[in-house]
Amino acid sequence: MIRHVCIFGWVYVAVLIGGVPSVVCGQRDDGVDLRHTPVVRAFQRVRNSVVNISSTEHVVVQRKGLDLFGDVFSFPVERDAHSVGSGFVIHRDGYIATNAHVVSAGARLVVTFANGQQYDARVIGRDTRSDLAVIRIESGEVLKPIAFGTTDDLLIGEQTMAIGNPVGLQNTLTTGVVSALHRELNIDGRVLFRDVIQTDASINPGNSGGPLLNIYGELIGINTAVRTDAQNIGFAIPVDQLLDVLPELLDAEKLNRVQVGMRVSGMAPTRVTSVRQGGPAAKAGVQEGDVVVAIDGHPIARSVDFCVAMLGRGPGDVVDLSLLRRNRNTTAHLRLTEIPKPDGRKLARERMGLVVADTSQRAADHLRWRSRSARPGVLIVTIELDGPADRADLRPGDLLVSMGPHWLNGLEHVGTILGQVGRGEPIDVGFRRMIRGRLYDGEARIYAR
Repeated sequence: MIRHVCIFGWVYVAVLIGGVPSVVCGQRDDGVDLRHTPVVRAFQRVRNSVVNISSTEHVVVQRKGLDLFGDVFSFPVERDAHSVGSGFVIHRDGYIATNAHVVSAGARLVVTFANGQQYDARVIGRDTRSDLAVIRIESGEVLKPIAFGTTDDLLIGEQTMAIGNPVGLQNTLTTGVVSALHRELNIDGRVLFRDVIQTDASINPGNSGGPLLNIYGELIGINTAVRTDAQNIGFAIPVDQLLDVLPELLDAEKLNRVQVGMRVSGMAPTRVTSVRQGGPAAKAGVQEGDVVVAIDGHPIARSVDFCVAMLGRGPGDVVDLSLLRRNRNTTAHLRLTEIPKPDGRKLARERMGLVVADTSQRAADHLRWRSRSARPGVLIVTIELDGPADRADLRPGDLLVSMGPHWLNGLEHVGTILGQVGRGEPIDVGFRRMIRGRLYDGEARIYAR
């Protein structure tokens, strides 16, 4: 009680002598704005760059019931599965980053901005190892990308902000601090993520894929997980990991089968990290260590700018690169070429450890497969002992009918899909198998090598 009386008396005296400035409508009489704090200003800068991502996927689940004789039986039930997450704009042409677990290539994705505008989106690339993905919308407008920060100089205790859509509450801001750095996330004894940021900014379901920001409104992490058995323990993938994986997710050689012949770093500036011998870049005189300053006269500030520019080019196009080499300006003229069609048989052997062949009509009839295609799927001929397919319990004679959301229509299709799968990534396959005259449809997950 004495403490409260003393404090009140001190405030009373201070007011009498003019020690506490008067406040009118949130602004002091000396012109200092009390309401527009750094947090408020940062949120206002980035709110239009953060999006809600809703996903709808048609799934089939097995339900159990009892027949007239009391025996248990299973039956399939089709339904739509809905989920929500967050993301943020990384390029003005409609490219958005999020978590890989937020989006699926087989789902319908709808992106909603802070102003309520909605757009359908499609998956450009997913990296399940880092749990990062890029999707794209066709808005017809120039979007505002988020500013990238760095984790090199993060301080434990510095201010953090998380923006996202927890439990569907769009454009929600929470604040906290950097609680720890270089954490590992373990589930059931398995390390899922390394070197993540721990924060006490509230992160809830629906925040996944949204940005973790510093006090300047710069991206320092991608919110990805929370400890459900504790309070205010959330984790974010460092922005540096996103920058490292973006050139792979936006690789024109994989997405458009157009050969560029060079790789760039994810970090600014956009530096050439490798040049393929005999490729278009090498023929144009590009060297490892060059910094890409502009493409066809358009400035390149970040690697995502370079990648998006390449995605807009096709075989036969000539690309003019402005380069900085050892502090001197130079130019290179790349004539892009087409990448040959992928070898599905070779990729299946290298990535999955199995030998496949186009399905004969006899094999299709044996497996009672009826399709509009006379050669559905691909047939497994042999399997490498203890290879990825063997560990997934696939067998010679199985008919591979799908990979991921795609129904297979031949070896070329297999090559196209496997050509976009990275080392260690899961490949969900559907197959048909005949055992003692009975037909089985099954699913398996294979991890590419």
